[in-house]
Parts: sequence; structure tokens; C-alpha cells
Amino acid sequence: MDDPILTIDEREAINSGRWFSSLSPSLRHDILRCSYVKRFKDGALIAARGDPPEEWIACARGAVRVSSTSISGKQITLTYVEPGIWFGDVAIFDGDGRTHDAYAHGDTTILCVARADFKKILAQHSELYEAMLRLHARRIRQLFGLVEDLNTLPLRSRLAKQLLHLVRSYGVPSLSDGNEVRISLQLAQEELAQLLGASRQRVNQELKAMEREDAIRIEPGGLVIRDRDALMRISEANQ
Repeated sequence: MDDPILTIDEREAINSGRWFSSLSPSLRHDILRCSYVKRFKDGALIAARGDPPEEWIACARGAVRVSSTSISGKQITLTYVEPGIWFGDVAIFDGDGRTHDAYAHGDTTILCVARADFKKILAQHSELYEAMLRLHARRIRQLFGLVEDLNTLPLRSRLAKQLLHLVRSYGVPSLSDGNEVRISLQLAQEELAQLLGASRQRVNQELKAMEREDAIRIEPGGLVIRDRDALMRISEANQ
């Protein structure tokens, strides 16, 4: 499904990414000049655990589901890489194999830079070293934040925070009500539960409680956020 050209929306997703947009124009130009496009159907394997780190990758459309497999053989979703986010650089730096599996979630477009080209860009742009340090520092902050939330916040608050994050990344205005926002990323409740380290049953209970409070609406095609301020209050209730 390779296509050599990004669509306008895909290019905008890359260029507007918080980290990528902070780079100098010359560095952004060289990264894009060396990059190539790959497209995947829903569920297709993008990279497997243990694979050699041959590419630096950015999500341009859809989502990349990062997962691992438990001892019992159950697949567990750890995170979803959203459009504008770059990943895969840690394995390039340390030379070890990929630590997790990566699958397309929905029809997904990724932008890739070959490992050799990534090294050349590093050699030509010292700016990229500092930029990568900033990127890794942000990831560490996010990781510590997730661990703190997991150990200090009840599921209700963590679920509200996750929904607010999904709205920021995948929210689209509802056609039926301009005050409502639909989460375009299709997540089964089991997948949402895995992100929160909880059971599907408990997440379902909390979602139904939020629906009774008119904060959200559960539909067959996904979740609609009816009151973002209500979700914000829930997320901050135990902080």
C-alpha cells in the first residue's frame, strides 16, 4: 500500500506536530527530503518485537497501536501513537531490536526515515541532538505522569483524563450538535481498559456513570463527549 506522496491533511499532521514544528526549517526540510510513505490497512503489522531498527517513523494518519504479548499469549495494548508523533528512535540509538509490536489501527499512514539517513541528518544537524533530548525528556515526563496516575488516582479520574486526551487528538465536531465532540478513533472498551490497566467491566461501569451524568454519550460507533468541563472536573476531583 505504499504511496510516495502524503495527502494535504497528512502533511499538515506532520508539520503541525508539537515537536516537529519546533525544529528549524532546514532540519525539517532535510527530514522530509529523506522520508518515504507507507500505508497500512487496519490491523496490519508495521513492526514486530525484536525487529532490527531500520526506520524512524512518524504517524501521519490513523493511529499506531503499540502492544505486547503476555506470558499467557494475550495481546495487551500499551498506547496509541497519534498523527504528528515520531517514534522508533530509541532502538536506532541503542541498536537493540524493537521492544514492542506496532499495528495499524484503522487505515494508517506512516512517514519513515531509513536508519542510515537518520544518522546522516544527525551528523549534519547538531540541532537534532538537542531536539531528540527534548523529545525523550517529554516522554519520560509523560511516563512518570502515567505511573503516578496509576498509583494515586481512581479509575474514574484516569478514565476522564484518557477521554480528554483522545478528544484533543481525535475529536471531531458532532454533526447533530455543535457543542458535542465525537472521538473519531474507534476503540473497543477492552482496548480502552488496557490503556488504563483496568478490567473491561469496570471501565464499562464508569462510562455508564458518566453517561448518566450527561458528560458523555455511548454510541455503537464510539464515544461522544457532551460536556468537556464535566470531564475536566472528574479528572481533577482526586488530585
